[in-house]
Amino acid sequence: MATLPFELVSPERLVFSGAVTEVIVPGAEGEFGVLAGHAPFIGMLKPGILTIKADGAARRYFVRGGFAEVNPAGLTILAEEAKPLEELDLGALAQQIQDAREDVNDATGDDAKQRASRHLADLQQVYEALERDRTGATTH
Repeated sequence: MATLPFELVSPERLVFSGAVTEVIVPGAEGEFGVLAGHAPFIGMLKPGILTIKADGAARRYFVRGGFAEVNPAGLTILAEEAKPLEELDLGALAQQIQDAREDVNDATGDDAKQRASRHLADLQQVYEALERDRTGATTH
């Protein structure tokens, strides 16, 4: 299978760099997959789980904020936060959820309240997915 160059970058470090077969990205407008030869594209990220497929194995990372850019040179994701799932502290994520709840309560104006509510829902969705993943539970 064809590969594409991929870099996942956070403010602290280069989180991942290498040739991959596919990357599944949690986009603000919905999840999207990127394969070799993908059309040029720029998209915003939402908090979620990014899946990198390479060498027959999948690696999963928590990402929050930032954007993805696909161009002829490959895919680059610049994220406000990016870390392997095994390094993710559910307590810290729970605190982010609590902070987001406070942001919803403190928001003035419909636009601000909608943005804060959407951010809270995204974080809650990630937390629930991680809980299911760690306990082996599935939903139908």
